[in-house]
Amino acid sequence: WLFDRLKEAGATIQRANDPVLLPKACKNATELAGTRRAHERDGIALSKFLAWLATEAPKGGVDEIEACRVLENFRLETGILKDLSFGSISGAGPNAALPHYRVTSKSNRKLRSGEIYLVDSGGQYLDGTTDVTRTIVVGTPTAEMKDRFTRVLKGHIALARARFPEGTTGVQLDTLARMSLWEGGYDYDHGTGHGVGAYLSVHEGPQNISKKQVNVALKPGMIISNEPGYYKVGHYGIRIENLIVVTEPKDVGGERKMMEFETITLAPIDLNLVEPGMLSDAERKWLNDYHARVREKIAPGLDGSAKAWLLDATRPV
Repeated sequence: WLFDRLKEAGATIQRANDPVLLPKACKNATELAGTRRAHERDGIALSKFLAWLATEAPKGGVDEIEACRVLENFRLETGILKDLSFGSISGAGPNAALPHYRVTSKSNRKLRSGEIYLVDSGGQYLDGTTDVTRTIVVGTPTAEMKDRFTRVLKGHIALARARFPEGTTGVQLDTLARMSLWEGGYDYDHGTGHGVGAYLSVHEGPQNISKKQVNVALKPGMIISNEPGYYKVGHYGIRIENLIVVTEPKDVGGERKMMEFETITLAPIDLNLVEPGMLSDAERKWLNDYHARVREKIAPGLDGSAKAWLLDATRPV
């Protein structure tokens, strides 16, 4: 319709990629500083929620809708939440096996002992946009749950630790997040990473990390998600999502300058679902270092039982 109107007005149509997309995707220093602040603030709210969940979920009275509301209220308590960045995904048991599930009054389910709960949510603040997924077990997980979760975690860590030359695209890195799952005969049917705006859309192009052939190189300042998963239909779902930033190229001693990822999401990863024996020394170090940074940044914003929960939830493995 738009092209028809332009042609009728005598315009000449030039079909090409929107030239605004790439510079918008490459965040400047002010946008990155604001986004880091937003993630610290959001991490405090999410950690308060996870501490609340650890106490209340085992009692058997929490359902998916209540969990959503409690998490939103913790974000509202910041006093500067403008809105959620998208409709929260709050799935318990078999509902968590639906990657894009949206709870309704009809589908609403209690968080039951021995089951997994997945929450994918985010906030819009004037200084940044957040998007984070955490998978939590209520009670004691099965050996299978721990195996699948740890495979997802290994993929998450592999991507977070990736080092790559200028010109690398997301499709070239996607396999890193899937390798441990593939080794066990598993996979997931969604992308590994999408671009995220700065107080803009939580799904922003043109970059991504997936099996799709998107020929857009990852450039410094791009914010992108790192979210491998595993879904056993009718039983449970697992996803671990942090946001990461592409760093400036730097000399690491080889022949080419390399870029890396900086993880900016700050929230505990459920250690009750981790099988430590499946982790390499490098993976264990990454997890411990990440949790040490979560403690450093988030603990000062907590007190009482929430702070005590965080210190235990980020213990070294």
